[in-house]
Amino acid sequence: MSNARLQKILKYAIALIWLINGLFCKVLNAVPRHQQIAEKILRIENGRTILVLIGVSETAMAFWILSGHRSRLNAIVQIVVIVFMNTLEALLAPELLLWGYGNAFAALLLVTAIYLSEFYFNKKTS
Repeated sequence: MSNARLQKILKYAIALIWLINGLFCKVLNAVPRHQQIAEKILRIENGRTILVLIGVSETAMAFWILSGHRSRLNAIVQIVVIVFMNTLEALLAPELLLWGYGNAFAALLLVTAIYLSEFYFNKKTS
């Protein structure tokens, strides 16, 4: 399989992850645990509004990925957001995570896929 094809598959898979987590899990509230995590981290009572804002932002990330606009900046933003979010969750709400501290491993896999997609398989000039 060519690097270009693999990069395209990764691009769509990564965008799908952001779309599912943003739109379905948060905006449409398919996974109420996400609201509990946000409420615990932010120390608020009703985190629905903030959760929707986070979900809309994650959904926008999916469309930014698909657009290809400033893709290297996009990859860096994704990596920073994922590391930051997962660090906060692991420190402040580990009991609410689907796989507990194992979520860090899933985050590492996603960060690695983003890095490889943009900085290894994508051979455009910087």
